[in-house]
Amino acid sequence: MAWSNSKAFLAWLTDVINNTTAMDLNTDTLKCALYNNTTAPDQTVASAVTAYNTGQWVVANEVSDGTNWDAGGEPLTGVASGFASNVYTLDAVDTPQGGASCTLASVYGALVLDDSIATPVAKQGISFHYFGGIQGVTAGSFTVVYHTSGIVQLTL
Repeated sequence: MAWSNSKAFLAWLTDVINNTTAMDLNTDTLKCALYNNTTAPDQTVASAVTAYNTGQWVVANEVSDGTNWDAGGEPLTGVASGFASNVYTLDAVDTPQGGASCTLASVYGALVLDDSIATPVAKQGISFHYFGGIQGVTAGSFTVVYHTSGIVQLTL
């Protein structure tokens, strides 16, 4: 099974609510790592399988150019986490590559992860995002554009 949708990991939400993880989404370093179509994201996996370089998210499935879109992901900026009208939203500024231009091929989606935590697992995944099909760029700009409703939105 390949990419088909975008979701928040249930393990992330459970770990935050149960205080299993000490995530501080306003101050932790969140990153966006790109992946090919070998990855088959699953919303219901355990925390350990959501993390960068584990399970579906192994480096062998990652897409990077090593210079301008780094392995391990590009950092998110302008991260905002909060409630309004019984809706929790996690959002950030759209994520561009770190350098002037890059070459990326066969990009199908991204993993948003917390690069600051170590417990219950280092680099735990927060959510995954399907780009609707194959994406890429040759010696140009690549930017992950998040949904207008945010990276993650939960209605309570």
